[in-house]
Amino acid sequence: MNSSTQQGGPTVVRIVLGTQLRRLREGAGISREKAGEHIRASHAKISRLELGRVGFKERDLEDLLTLYQVTDPAERAALLDLVKPANVRGWWQQDGDLLPSWFEMYLRLEQEAAYIRTFQVQFVPGLLQSEDYARRVILAGHGAESAYEVDRRVRLRMNRKKMLVEPGGPQFWAVIDEAALRRPFGTPEVMRDQLEHILEMSELPNVTVQVLPFTAGSHAAAGGPFTLLRFAEADLPDVVYLEQLNSAVYVDKRSDVEDYLGVIEQVSVQAMTPAESRAVIREMRDRW
Repeated sequence: MNSSTQQGGPTVVRIVLGTQLRRLREGAGISREKAGEHIRASHAKISRLELGRVGFKERDLEDLLTLYQVTDPAERAALLDLVKPANVRGWWQQDGDLLPSWFEMYLRLEQEAAYIRTFQVQFVPGLLQSEDYARRVILAGHGAESAYEVDRRVRLRMNRKKMLVEPGGPQFWAVIDEAALRRPFGTPEVMRDQLEHILEMSELPNVTVQVLPFTAGSHAAAGGPFTLLRFAEADLPDVVYLEQLNSAVYVDKRSDVEDYLGVIEQVSVQAMTPAESRAVIREMRDRW
């Protein structure tokens, strides 16, 4: 395991450690069911560990390494040394009670990504939302909650987007359907401010925004919105995130990811150029 992996964020460490465990388990010819029984857990727990979706207990890791016949002290120590960095809490966990587990996993991946590409139809992408627009979107889905809880959700979303303006932030490329920019969430002032915010964000060197106009007609991403995440770590595969009403799907099989990559490439060609997109967004802003 190289030193750059050990210097990565907790999600990188979790996934790399999980991958190592899967390789060791398969190399020892042991099933997930047997591994789960050995640490007093289910095969599903082993699957989550190997995918890097949960933290690690040192005792469980020690027991698994023994089961997989990893006896070399240096190799065991190198893997056990990753437990602590793998369990570092994310910045969002002070509001973790607001987050379903399937979305917390996305936040972990998003924070580690070097490159994020997204296609959105219904809303402006979360990383490009202004505070007032975000509040309106959140109220649409959580209107029964107290003002305090809504405020917490808004704060969480605003904190999430800070990574775009921080040193070393990811490259973010959004293709936004024209419908998402014309669908009103809030007053004309809220929409004007939101469109102005997109224009400001699109001036950042690491942010690209394209508009897919109605005139494009049918398009390659007719199946719906999705986000593709790519990581600097060679050990981490690209991941496609598909959000559903009460759950999410994470796609990392190479052939499936390549299908989505082909779709986002086609949609990017069908969309307006970044310069044309900015001009259209200015026109929309001025008409509100």
